[in-house]
Amino acid sequence: MHIVDVIIIVLYIILTLGVGVWVSKKASEGLDSYFLGGKTIKWYYLGLSNGSGMFDVSGTAWMVGILFLYGVKSFMFMWMWPIWNQVFVMMFLAVWIRRSKVMTGSEWILTRFGDDKAGRASHLIVAIFAVVASIGFIAYFFEGAGKFMTVILPWDASLTIAETTLLNSEQTYALLIIFFTTIYTIKGGMFSVVTTEVLQYLIMVLAGILVAGYTFYAFTDVEVNTLIPKEWKNVFFGNELTGFWSGDYEEFNRLIDTQGYKMFGAFIGMTLFKGFFSSVAGPTPGYDMQRILSTRNVKDAAYMSGFTNLVLFIPRYLLIGGIVLIGLVFIAPQMLEAGAVTGNDLEVILPKVINNHVPVGIKGLLLAGLLAAFMSTFSAFVNAGPAYIVNDIYKKYFKPVASDRHYVKASHIASFGVVTLGVIMGFFADSINSITLWITSALYGGYVAANFLKWVWWRFNGWGYFWGMLAGLIIATLQFFLDQNKANLEAGTLLHDLSEIPAIYLFPIILGFSLLGSLLGTFLTKPTDMATLKSFYTNVHPWGWWKPVRDHYSEEKIEKNNDFWLDMFNCIIGIIWQSSMILLPIFLVVRDYSKTWMAVAVFVLTSLILKFTWLDKVKNLETSEDDI
Repeated sequence: MHIVDVIIIVLYIILTLGVGVWVSKKASEGLDSYFLGGKTIKWYYLGLSNGSGMFDVSGTAWMVGILFLYGVKSFMFMWMWPIWNQVFVMMFLAVWIRRSKVMTGSEWILTRFGDDKAGRASHLIVAIFAVVASIGFIAYFFEGAGKFMTVILPWDASLTIAETTLLNSEQTYALLIIFFTTIYTIKGGMFSVVTTEVLQYLIMVLAGILVAGYTFYAFTDVEVNTLIPKEWKNVFFGNELTGFWSGDYEEFNRLIDTQGYKMFGAFIGMTLFKGFFSSVAGPTPGYDMQRILSTRNVKDAAYMSGFTNLVLFIPRYLLIGGIVLIGLVFIAPQMLEAGAVTGNDLEVILPKVINNHVPVGIKGLLLAGLLAAFMSTFSAFVNAGPAYIVNDIYKKYFKPVASDRHYVKASHIASFGVVTLGVIMGFFADSINSITLWITSALYGGYVAANFLKWVWWRFNGWGYFWGMLAGLIIATLQFFLDQNKANLEAGTLLHDLSEIPAIYLFPIILGFSLLGSLLGTFLTKPTDMATLKSFYTNVHPWGWWKPVRDHYSEEKIEKNNDFWLDMFNCIIGIIWQSSMILLPIFLVVRDYSKTWMAVAVFVLTSLILKFTWLDKVKNLETSEDDI
């Protein structure tokens, strides 16, 4: 690595740590300041922070690999997360969530189910889910950061004692980055997280622009159009994904056949099915939920969520598209010369491109940008997970009365605990892809049923929520252990056959178990207290089956929320709007200018529609001092 690149990275780390520690004094004022920034942070800073937190290095490495192999169709793979979640949050969920005026997602659950035994059971299970999800994401970051840094840095960082390797280079580098990030996150809470993430976002945008710009300098339009097959640029698809590579690149067709996405029509159908229910269920109790609860009022919550969509995708896919184009020119021939290509080869395209094919200076900024991507997402989860441990478990059940200083110290300890467990899980994960599929398909699959029903059905109660979430968590955990141990299972057995099923296709099974737990828990126990339901419905005012609650309003009638069809229309337009921001930079980088202009036109048209159907509606939302 050139000394210029090293200086850029060192300066970035010093600046980030300095800024994080500098603002840390504000975090010591109490839990509200530590976890939510005192609800004083402007919505556009929170939006930049939220976008930065989603710009993670493990996800970027995965997206580079799938775009490299499958072309522009691969943007639909992101529906597994699902990225639509941000659209649904923007259109109506952010307003519903922010009206609760609480600190965490599990505390919010008490406003829905009450503070009796059933409510506390639902409160506890969602806190456990939040912690498990945070640990899973930290393992995901641990795996991605290690792969990334090992290929980039020239030094062997293995830790060996008496000829026994305790830590390989991947693990050592990942631990170092996690250590530095944990310091400023724990020290400064939400203030440090948001301040450093805004700085990191600006670095990532600059890195994306420079990498995309470099490809225009390095490759002519003719070279790019000769290299990339026409089908690679085709968004449309049939029931089966057929290989489109030819000549020297034909080996990639074999890899496509073995990746589990061959039945592309069925795969997209499953992602659509999962995407809708996962999105209506709302954000998981993590950093996205914390950003919503940190806004000053309901109007700011909606603005923040919309701004997150606007700032995230174009700069991220400029970077991804630029890396993929460089990879197709330089890395693809090297992969083919080495023999059979595997899925793991796709995961290291990103660091190999940076290591060998990016100019001095740009390389340093790009490394700083990707390091920022890792640190921002990691810090967001380190801030979010402990909030549930301290506020929803420790404070509520073990130490209800203590000083703010005591709770902040407890938050520091909880943060270290969550990070430690995430790192341990990361040691046992096979790859980025295995953790990605577990989080998106199994863990989130167990979350969907209960959290969908809590919005739309008045009869759904705390015990239904508890058993639905618990059933989902158990099945998701079993799926993870099956996937990690399938090499040890005897071929032909039921367990082995289940372990071989791609995780996305297990989603209906996990959803089914979770739904069964939800329904049995609900119908075998009494309904939630009507006073709690009326309070929730008055504040949140969701659409769905709430007529029995509305009928209990005697003195004043409350109007039914009739915005369902408008919200769904906005979500459909929002998904198209979001997709145009993904496709626009990709088409631009690969020099398909006609499709670039089509993407621009779609973006402008959908933006105009949303201006009248969503933005004007948000501007008319009523806010008051009680919102804060």
